[in-house]
Amino acid sequence: MATFIVKGGKPLFGEVAVGGAKNAASKMFVASLLTEEQCIFKSVPAIGELDIVYELLRSIGSEVDIAGPTASIATPSIKNNRVTQLSRRNRIPILALGPLLARTGEAEVPVLGGDKIGPRPVDIHLSGLQKLGVRIEETPTSFHAWAPDGGLRGAEIELRFPSVGATENVMLAAVLAKGKTVIKNAALEPEIIDLVKLLQKMGAIIELCPPRTIMIEGVSKLHGTTHRVMPDRNEAVSLACLAIATNGRIKLKGAVQEHLITFLNTVRRLGGEYEVAEDGIAFWRAPNSSFGGHLTPLDVRTDTHPGFMTDWQQPLAVLLTQAKGISTIHETIYENRFAYAEDLNRMGANIKVSDACPPNDPCRFEGKGFHHFAIIEGPTPLESANLTVRDLRSGIVDILAALVAKGVSEINGAEEIDRGYERIDDRLRQLGADIARG
Repeated sequence: MATFIVKGGKPLFGEVAVGGAKNAASKMFVASLLTEEQCIFKSVPAIGELDIVYELLRSIGSEVDIAGPTASIATPSIKNNRVTQLSRRNRIPILALGPLLARTGEAEVPVLGGDKIGPRPVDIHLSGLQKLGVRIEETPTSFHAWAPDGGLRGAEIELRFPSVGATENVMLAAVLAKGKTVIKNAALEPEIIDLVKLLQKMGAIIELCPPRTIMIEGVSKLHGTTHRVMPDRNEAVSLACLAIATNGRIKLKGAVQEHLITFLNTVRRLGGEYEVAEDGIAFWRAPNSSFGGHLTPLDVRTDTHPGFMTDWQQPLAVLLTQAKGISTIHETIYENRFAYAEDLNRMGANIKVSDACPPNDPCRFEGKGFHHFAIIEGPTPLESANLTVRDLRSGIVDILAALVAKGVSEINGAEEIDRGYERIDDRLRQLGADIARG
């Protein structure tokens, strides 16, 4: 395993550019399968997650050319619509079902992989596709699907939960289906809107309607285009939390206020501060708005957009260990996202995780035994430790905590962090961090 050696305990200052969004780029690359023509993507991050997508596309028959932050993808013909043997897996291949069905009438892709954060709600994906007429056979290792005679056909689909992946899956299948598709209770995260923009540029007809409704008129053909991937709001939040946690000041070039509104409000309530400029957002700890020099405790509930994003609560937890009083985090999106609490507790934090919902705030995990509620008591000084990365988001928590802690920490499994954060050690050194690969 790759290792990060981190010496913490000092504030970080400077500017760093926010990379292209992993969760946007990966879906857009799959969308390129919908056309025979070339699609060019700019601001593409060099991360392990996208390497898996490139392997998937090349297995299908795509011509993929990477030149720095630009990726060119063309799939003039589908050479293989049954892709089950990938060297690594993430949750992206299931999104290829729609494009492959639209172009060849049949598809087979491997089952989901990715972060160990609880089961993915695959049934929402499959139910949506089935309403478009798709027949699906699930095996222990793959999903095998057939389009009906005459191809995919539009339908009215109401998702039981506004799943990002299921919304994307239905969209990718519906843009070339016959007739109109209406997706109710759809996810509307910024990454979804960016995918809508791409599909429109490729020739799709897509409308956004209240409440949480996406309407798609199927077209017979899509064409190539050029598109710039939106900045990664998860990376922006991680680095913003780092600035506040170390009592430094970091400007995130390319960060977009519109994508971070809920987080920005949380920053102010916590005792942090920010300044929005034309080219990004700067973050620091407000000197006069915290009690006794400490951050303010908060009660945070994760939710679908525009609520507080589930991927934001992990770096926020590092800040809450330095808040004076009792803070809580109620996770309502994934049922297993507090594995990092054990790492923080080893470093001196006081975090208790419970399977009970907080009083008067039940969620869909109530009574199911999932540990989805955390109580954080602070402030607690953090001390260095030897850690092993549990998943991508827990990995960034390990780095943040190590940079706040006194002493030298060793973080094993750095390749998991590389899956979602481009050259994170190089970029942190630009801010004055003492971090090296072991």
